[in-house]
Amino acid sequence: MSNLLHFSSHTLQEIALVFMATVYFMRVRWFLKWPLAKERQPATGMGDTNPKKGARYSVGKIAMPWAMESSRNKPLMYAQFVIFHLGVVAAIGLSFIIPYGPGLLKSAGLVSLIQLLTGAACIIGVFRIIRRITNPYMRAISSPDDHFSLVLLTGWFAFAFMAAPNNISSGEGVMLAYFMLTAFFLVYVPFSKISHYLYYPFTRTYLGRHFGRRGVYPLKRTPA
Repeated sequence: MSNLLHFSSHTLQEIALVFMATVYFMRVRWFLKWPLAKERQPATGMGDTNPKKGARYSVGKIAMPWAMESSRNKPLMYAQFVIFHLGVVAAIGLSFIIPYGPGLLKSAGLVSLIQLLTGAACIIGVFRIIRRITNPYMRAISSPDDHFSLVLLTGWFAFAFMAAPNNISSGEGVMLAYFMLTAFFLVYVPFSKISHYLYYPFTRTYLGRHFGRRGVYPLKRTPA
């Protein structure tokens, strides 16, 4: 391993992680300074739910596709969503495994799993790029950051797929590109729309508490 690759996979990643953690800490601290909005409406409903139940349901709703109309009507889109985000988890995990637990990649099964997830996520990313460009509705609501982030993520998945075997016998170019992209994402993500996952627990908790107080959440399925 060259000094450049060692720096990219260790020191550079650690600096980027500390930077991202610092920015996120400052944002979360700012969020917590502002308590959830005061409810101005008396509690309503049948009395069989409350803000806590509503918050738990709201936060967990992302794992309940049957509870969302968009997922019920378009299950393939939900499947793409799940695979795409599992690819993110696999690519992030790989950035820790290679420098700190390379022995794990001696398992052909683990390597195959990482490549399956990142490869599938890369393919989905290509389809999402095409859809965002060709669909007039998606194109209308897309910002430059949306396009840039999606293209970069898709490329990152491709490099993660190639880096998973952790084999530098044919050169270090793929590994360097993968770790450079990973470090860039760690610095860039807090300022991009990709950071939506940071807001998710706060926004969903607020909505869940609000609708739980009003007797709406958790939703009840009744015969038509």
